[in-house]
Amino acid sequence: MNDIAADILEKASQGDLEAFEQVYKSASGFVYNVALRIIRNSADAEEVAQEVFMKVYHSLKDFQFRSSFKTWVYRITVNTAINRYRKFAREEKDKVDYDGIIETLPGAGSTAEKAIQSDNQTRLNALLGLLSLEHRACLVLREIEGLSYQEIAASLKIPVNTVRSRLKRARQALLEQAGKGQVQDEV
Repeated sequence: MNDIAADILEKASQGDLEAFEQVYKSASGFVYNVALRIIRNSADAEEVAQEVFMKVYHSLKDFQFRSSFKTWVYRITVNTAINRYRKFAREEKDKVDYDGIIETLPGAGSTAEKAIQSDNQTRLNALLGLLSLEHRACLVLREIEGLSYQEIAASLKIPVNTVRSRLKRARQALLEQAGKGQVQDEV
């Protein structure tokens, strides 16, 4: 996510739609990607992104610049995605995500590169699916989004040592599953 100038944030918080559009354009890609990694469904990730920006629009006037805007938006995104995931997990335990399967399958005219990329995406989703929501959120923010331990702690409102332990446990769980062959079976 590109840094957003404080004056743009100020204007957006005062209801300037052009300024908010700049905020949206700057942050929408990373909000969607974080939501997608947590939820693992593109349609739900799009809805989470919309919900996040509605929350940002209505709450921006309360943003006090004590943390970075990026950290603030990460926190909103992760919390919204986790809440949505939990809600739908209860409702749709047995439902198959046909849209997700279709999106990950290479088309008839796909190049080898697209097929490899699709296979890697499927493997990543399978790996992330093995983790608890708390471990998945930490791993996504650290390894995919590149946040520091301190930024993750601020985003999730947890101590830095909790971030470290969750990351360690997530990595151990993935290594154990890979050793058991679970990852390949999931794909």
